[in-house]
Amino acid sequence: MSALRRVQTWEISESEESEAETKRDSNRAASSQTGASHASEAPPSSAACGHTSAPRLPPGPDPRGTPSPAKKRRSKEEVEAARRAAGERKEARERRKATRAQEKEERRQEQRARKEAAEDVKRLRPENLLRCLQVRVDPALLQHGGSDILLDTLAAFEWQFTIESQQLPHSITWVRDSPQGKGGSVEEEQVALVLGLNDFVDVVISVKKMLDSGGEEAGMGSFLGPILEYLNREEKKLVTLLVTHDQTDYRTDACGAYLLGELLQSKPGMENLDVEEVLVYLQLCKNVNLVLLDGWQEVTNHVCAVTKALSKRPFKLLTERAQLPFCVDGAWASGARVERDGSGLIQVWSRQIQQLNRVSPPVASTVTAAYPSPQLLLQAYRSAASEEGRKGLLADLVVKSGGKERRVGPEISARVYHCFTAQNPQLVLD
Repeated sequence: MSALRRVQTWEISESEESEAETKRDSNRAASSQTGASHASEAPPSSAACGHTSAPRLPPGPDPRGTPSPAKKRRSKEEVEAARRAAGERKEARERRKATRAQEKEERRQEQRARKEAAEDVKRLRPENLLRCLQVRVDPALLQHGGSDILLDTLAAFEWQFTIESQQLPHSITWVRDSPQGKGGSVEEEQVALVLGLNDFVDVVISVKKMLDSGGEEAGMGSFLGPILEYLNREEKKLVTLLVTHDQTDYRTDACGAYLLGELLQSKPGMENLDVEEVLVYLQLCKNVNLVLLDGWQEVTNHVCAVTKALSKRPFKLLTERAQLPFCVDGAWASGARVERDGSGLIQVWSRQIQQLNRVSPPVASTVTAAYPSPQLLLQAYRSAASEEGRKGLLADLVVKSGGKERRVGPEISARVYHCFTAQNPQLVLD
């Protein structure tokens, strides 16, 4: 009985317990099912004794009780490096922010500049600038019988005009508002001085006497003296003498010159050469032009033409700021586009021939159809037997235009030949 009791109270030895703990430590990272299967294995001695209950194993160590590794402390240099890196990132963000703000401001300024430029262009258009121009007429001109034609025409066009005294008597001037839209006005340099035929004869005689006396301007006549004083004071002014007469029996411009010649011949010591000398002096030395007009209707037409020209000039000056102002937009001036595969070269070749005077597009198309490239045309010139054959190489080509046929002709053919073969750069082709 004592032996049986000893068997029933038999327990797992320390060696077997340490072996089970070793197995559990080695299989701790495995899955729960695998760990359970290893834990349920019973020792052989227990199975031999017929013990059916699974042995109780001591619990493993608590994972929560495992001490965590100590946090590594950063050195002072690493802290400073991290602080510098953070500062650099912040400065980079600030720079990007400032760059975006600057680009936004530049775009805003560019839009504002484009808007102002568009407003300037709109304000300087001739139809808008005509409303800003003002024609100033000297009261002395109202004494002429046909001056009402000028005033009625200006009123019919709804142009601004005033009657006020001018620095130069019997003159017409133009004033326009400032193009910047600010207060004040700008006085144009154009001045029209209206004189009768007899008054102009007195001016010619006075200038002739001045030239004979060595250019002494003192003691001039009643008309020449104020003109010279005004020109000496206003050097940038462009004065135009509008010489008119009240004769109604003539309707041509030549009548003014005919009457002027008769009046000058009636004066002692005056000849036609003297008149030409006076006119050259006024134009070259005093920048004064002469226009002979037949009555106040032509004076009115001249004033209207000058007014329209002054209204167009600011817009032309604005559009001519480009590098090549003579190349205006339009189909006739547009270039031919040449692709990478060479398409478009035939159009360039045709445009090159059209640069010659009196060479129409049909003629150029005919030449390019016969000789698709300049090299082929030069080869044809070299293969010609004589000089006359080269000049007339293109003469018999048939040009079809508008349902009609004609030849290129020997003149155009010779000009094309000289254009491509001449060695003299001063050669005049036409």
